Amino acid sequence: MSLRKTLPSLPPLAGIAIHTLASCLRRLPPSCGPVRLVGVDGHAGSGKSTFTGQLAAALDAPVLHLDDIATHAELFAWTDRLLREVIAPLGRGESAHYRPYDWRTRTFAPARTLPPAPVVLVEGVGAGRRALRPHLGRLLWMEMPREEAWERGRSRDGEEQSAFWTGWTAAERQHFAMDPSRPYADLLVHQRPMGYQVVRGPAGTSGPDHEITDSDGSTPLC
Repeated sequence: MSLRKTLPSLPPLAGIAIHTLASCLRRLPPSCGPVRLVGVDGHAGSGKSTFTGQLAAALDAPVLHLDDIATHAELFAWTDRLLREVIAPLGRGESAHYRPYDWRTRTFAPARTLPPAPVVLVEGVGAGRRALRPHLGRLLWMEMPREEAWERGRSRDGEEQSAFWTGWTAAERQHFAMDPSRPYADLLVHQRPMGYQVVRGPAGTSGPDHEITDSDGSTPLC
């Protein structure tokens, strides 16, 4: 949604932990042509953009924000456009070109280029949808109850966006009822007071439990 760029800053994830996660993601086999495509999904307001920004910095990886793909008319019905404009060219090892949507003017901005980097992060509600999962090397889910996440989002965006949020929450409920992401998450990301904790998700590889926390440099199950 439109106002994600004004998210408040959060304490950084500990260097050892985030670089361990980044190193793990770099070692994945390519999942979309030469690209290791990593999805970061979760409820609106759950902190996806902030977490993804920190992970992208550690990876030196480009980020596709699904807020730039969705529109007022297509809150979730953008799958075909994303597959055509982004996934297909990346799968061929080519740069993708897409026109980000401006939520304030309700128009599409000039095209942006998304290169077929070794790792590309796809962040936004619906990043783990059924049509995208075959192209993802890993799916991360921001673990926060939807009502808590939505309240954070409403507080962030202010009263002027209250009508939009009413429509959004109804659409998000419907989307996840029909096409849930969390059951397919490889890793769950918990926001903590001093950073993040990353643990194996419902679809994670079986084996002994491992975690990444602010004080833990162990290798995540990815």
